[in-house]
Amino acid sequence: MAETPVLFVEDDDVIREATQLALERDGFRVTAMPDGLSGLDAFRAQRPDIALLDVMLPGMDGVSLCRRIRDESTVPVIMLSARADSIDVVLGLEAGADDYVTKPFDGSVLMARIRAVLRRFGHAGGGGEHGEAPGDGGILAFGELEVDTDGMEVRRSGRPVALTPTEMRLLLEFSAAPGTVLSRDKLLERVWDYGWGGDTRVVDVHVQRLRAKIGQDRIETVRGFGYKLKS
Repeated sequence: MAETPVLFVEDDDVIREATQLALERDGFRVTAMPDGLSGLDAFRAQRPDIALLDVMLPGMDGVSLCRRIRDESTVPVIMLSARADSIDVVLGLEAGADDYVTKPFDGSVLMARIRAVLRRFGHAGGGGEHGEAPGDGGILAFGELEVDTDGMEVRRSGRPVALTPTEMRLLLEFSAAPGTVLSRDKLLERVWDYGWGGDTRVVDVHVQRLRAKIGQDRIETVRGFGYKLKS
């Protein structure tokens, strides 16, 4: 299997070099950059399968870099943040990141997160651009919202809705069980492929992003339990 191309943007020389070596030993082809501007140039030149971005970067911070990448591509993005409780985590997710890892991180944890994201996006042995969709396929209608689970397309009032692969998988989970409450932990397991507990802020921010695209009232919050798609 060909090496998976990875863009890694980190300004700390020690972390950048050590992580690059670890990724390469694990079979990835890594392009490592020390700042946001060179990272953006490398992204445009290399078109990697996944991008790992530190939040605090010189020239252009990681959140801004993530936003620029998301304007041009749906490639998966993992943010690296020094503080788990930092507002930077939420800002990164709101900018379009698919997941984040807190520094200092264990190498095995980072590898597990990378492989989980790549599986969801259909790389590294995945099944397609968006991975496998739940349900039997076809077009599902929820009011003005239409979800084509075969063509992986979404329309609202007849107009196409552009979703990232993570947002699409989240919507597919809701569409497969309209009216059923899905807990944050269950969504973490099904969409983010977490076999362990994770930060539910990832779910909350992605639900907010999805609501902004398909309609604020389409996904209902059930306090203390989770979310459900209004049928």
